[in-house]
Amino acid sequence: MSDKQLLHLVFGGELENLEDCNFRNLNELDIVGVFPDYASAEKAWRAKAQATVDNAHMRYFVVHLHRLLDPDGDGKF
Repeated sequence: MSDKQLLHLVFGGELENLEDCNFRNLNELDIVGVFPDYASAEKAWRAKAQATVDNAHMRYFVVHLHRLLDPDGDGKF
């Protein structure tokens, strides 16, 4: 098992329209959490997406934080 953390952020909110990725109200974003790997982030994402399936404007996302923290992938920040 690798010691390298592959952090992922799961968040979502209501979009202004279905054509763009602009949120209606940034103050109402749902920050689900930060997860240590993609599998646990995907599990949280699926649960939130399923819970809000009745609202077509709700969208949840998984952000690969480890790629933002180390864009070159060389382990140096």
